[in-house]
Amino acid sequence: MVAISVKETPAVAARVPRSGKATPYLFLAPYLILFCVFVLAPALFGIWVSLHDWDYMLEGKPFVGLDNYTALFDSQSPVYGDFWMSMRATGIFTLFSVPFLVVLPLGVALLLNRPFRGRTLFRGLFFAPFVLGVAVVCLMWRLLLDPNLGLVDWILGTPIPWTTATPWAWIALVGVTVWWTLGFNAVIYLAGMQDIPRELYDAAKVDGAGRWGEFVHVTLPGLRPVALFVVTTTILASANMFGQSYLLTQGAPGGETRTAIMYILQQGLREYKMGSASAMSYLLTLVLILVSVANFRLFRSRS
Repeated sequence: MVAISVKETPAVAARVPRSGKATPYLFLAPYLILFCVFVLAPALFGIWVSLHDWDYMLEGKPFVGLDNYTALFDSQSPVYGDFWMSMRATGIFTLFSVPFLVVLPLGVALLLNRPFRGRTLFRGLFFAPFVLGVAVVCLMWRLLLDPNLGLVDWILGTPIPWTTATPWAWIALVGVTVWWTLGFNAVIYLAGMQDIPRELYDAAKVDGAGRWGEFVHVTLPGLRPVALFVVTTTILASANMFGQSYLLTQGAPGGETRTAIMYILQQGLREYKMGSASAMSYLLTLVLILVSVANFRLFRSRS
């Protein structure tokens, strides 16, 4: 009888040469370098700026501590009224745009996921507006919504101040944004539907589920991670809306549609108050972080 000596198989990790352990970090290095240079460093510098009276027109930039932050909560401060008015405008736009941008793309994706002739063409048509730049979209709709020359008022047969009076300005901003970005969320939903196993629909049919039952018990649970992504990114994008308000309504009437990003830009680049603008930016960032955390906890509690 021949004795066979069995050697223990060494762990895979032990066979990785020492030099190979640095490989993942080398792949991550380009991203980390760009992230540190263009995101982390400016963010830290912004905190430093927010603690100073940072004016490009002044030689010195005195340290003021948290004064720029406390001024945002002081009703006697010159920035108090305009800042919170812009935050209110941001909240209104987010409140009315997000439901449309979450629900309508889901309905479009459900329709485009069904087999029918010309489905690829319709998928392209719904996504096409998203490839346009915000300047092109706003210029086109500003002409269409013009009360004197616009096609929309000509079809309706009555002049409507779409860009100069509320609530028409809000309807225009929300409507244009939904038309512009609906296709992107629809494509995200559509990709999520492709990953739902077909066996689940077959099992639902065996159990006697109709189309509504399949949607409630198969499609919606399968889309939960996708829905979390869509809701979170849509809230963040709506809260950072700038181009539509700047180009379509220009903040009219009386600054009611001037969003927080638009006001922060005016404070920093037009009024040269970079310290105050930075403080406003970080307060808006804090609000968005809290909203995102609440959104994640809401979806996790339902999983």
